[in-house]
Amino acid sequence: MTTGRDEPRVLEARLGAQLLQGGSSRSPATVVSRLLALQAQDLASGLWAIGVRSPGSTLAEVLGALEDGSVVRSWPMRGTLHLVAAEDLGWILALGVPRVRSTIAARHRQLELDAETFARSRDITEAMLGGGRRAGRDELLAAHTAAGIPITGQRGSHLLMELAMSGVVCWGPPSGKQQSLVLTEEWIHSPRTLEPDEALGEFVVRYLAGHGPATVADVTWWSKLTVAQVKRGLDIAGDRVEEREWHGVPLWSTAETETVSAPRPTGAPSVLALPGFDELLLGYRGRGLSLPTEYAERVAPGANGIFLPMITVDGRIVGTWRRRIGPKTVTITPEPFAPLGRRVEAGFRRAVTSYGRFLGLPVELVDPTASD
Repeated sequence: MTTGRDEPRVLEARLGAQLLQGGSSRSPATVVSRLLALQAQDLASGLWAIGVRSPGSTLAEVLGALEDGSVVRSWPMRGTLHLVAAEDLGWILALGVPRVRSTIAARHRQLELDAETFARSRDITEAMLGGGRRAGRDELLAAHTAAGIPITGQRGSHLLMELAMSGVVCWGPPSGKQQSLVLTEEWIHSPRTLEPDEALGEFVVRYLAGHGPATVADVTWWSKLTVAQVKRGLDIAGDRVEEREWHGVPLWSTAETETVSAPRPTGAPSVLALPGFDELLLGYRGRGLSLPTEYAERVAPGANGIFLPMITVDGRIVGTWRRRIGPKTVTITPEPFAPLGRRVEAGFRRAVTSYGRFLGLPVELVDPTASD
């Protein structure tokens, strides 16, 4: 059994798996594929989640991956928007959507959304987007209203979710600060097709490659697959995954990237300015390693499902940060849980400078002591 002294090693391994330990610039599709999916209900946060994992990349380059079709956004699992590699969307939907459908069936009945309504919605959408055409969310919903399908309340959102979960549409090319909807069949030219068991094994291996070391509970929470499905996936994965024990709890990693036992090199702390909703926190059910319970409210105020951008040191969350993007500069205000030491302050300055470079804007950093 490992001990508490091994916590930094677990965090170090997760940073490495999540491509948060520096390295050369990587394509957006490479980053997204490595993590299997990145939570992205807030698109700007999702774009920086890719950027921070690809040192030296720019917002224009990440948006280019949405325009060229290598990365798309959809509802592949948990009823939450994620960025995924385009080629992976279909088989992930096949795994993740059945559980989501079972959880929202009652809500669909409340909203009077039935099979006939969904079929009409699909016909409207295919007629509107067929032939490579694009449309924004509001434009597509307006077409539903014109056809006599009400979108009041949450009906519009659920209609779009059903279209995405059915694989009819996905969010693809940029349109202003959002994305256009396109027909998935036309937009994704080379989708991967996996048999059910093959998909389970692939899912578990890919999650662990981009998030491990992690527990079975982490995988089930993140995916909403059943425990039986995850254990079946581990069996299928075979020697591609390895198990270690930590505080009596099995932790799983991929065999080729398993680094729990490797000590972290000494030197300057690894300081990151991560976006809200980042996978380093939301990728796991058990979050105590990265975020002490007493600070959870600071990261997710009001427990309303909104997660603020985070300052991390060696994988541990030590504060949050706010941004104000103007026409000529981006102002960053750190809100640390406790005063930052000089080396951490210097590291945070470098981290937000990288963020400004990603946006193509100079950074004005508010003195951390002024935010207390």
